[in-house]
Amino acid sequence: MHRPRWWAELSLVAVVYAAYSGGRLLVRGDEASAVDHGLAILRLEESLGIDAEHPLNRLFTSVPALGIPADFAYASLHYLVTPAVLVWLFRRRPAHYRAARTWLMVSTLLGLVGFTLLPTCPPRLLDPAHGFTDTMAHFSAYGWWGGEASAPRGLGGLTNQYAAMPSLHVGWALWCGVMLWRYGRTPLLRAMGVAYPLLTTLVVMGTANHYLLDAVAGAAVMGAGLMLTLYVPRRRGTAEAPPVVSGGCETSTGERIPGQRSVTHTADDTSSAAR
Repeated sequence: MHRPRWWAELSLVAVVYAAYSGGRLLVRGDEASAVDHGLAILRLEESLGIDAEHPLNRLFTSVPALGIPADFAYASLHYLVTPAVLVWLFRRRPAHYRAARTWLMVSTLLGLVGFTLLPTCPPRLLDPAHGFTDTMAHFSAYGWWGGEASAPRGLGGLTNQYAAMPSLHVGWALWCGVMLWRYGRTPLLRAMGVAYPLLTTLVVMGTANHYLLDAVAGAAVMGAGLMLTLYVPRRRGTAEAPPVVSGGCETSTGERIPGQRSVTHTADDTSSAAR
């Protein structure tokens, strides 16, 4: 298998990410619908007793030593770790790179479908009566972001703050974790593969950027993307290499029922035929 050309791969990734970013802006839902969807998710979690966002958000808000690093992690790691894992696969695991890249891209586009169909208000943008604190706004003096998610100050209009369902922060982190676990050859890489998606899930909830069900949806989107990625090559392979239906049987001239024979004939067979 030939190694992919780096410039072609870079261009492809750039085009897909630009389409994803532009799509997020174009599919902004109205605020009322987004708030309704966010409250519906929160009520469902509360009815199931799985609303882990509240205690985590209170912890991150009251302990700056947790909240500030979490804000930095939310604002930066998915921009750094995901490309780093892609480059690592390209250089060290080229045989697996294409399938892994396709999985990531297909899942990302599926996430865009989710943003379109279900614009969702994140916990931090709900009415304060619901008990959430926007930690990024609370600790904005320590970072480059303002009060509009992780966007740099003054650039909040370039992001869709209602693109919360599914959480692709969690989805991309899960993809990175699977790659590190499956193809990493050291205990450290495998440990990072387990820790990174778990840490990301805690961060997105503790900073009040996502609900727990957003994180679950992010994992589900990655699962759906993986199924699609596996299905397409299998279908292509079936078309290019149809199965042998004869089962190794050959039919001679005038023979109605095929018999099982070996394709390779020995010298003794040839001499016997001559006799």
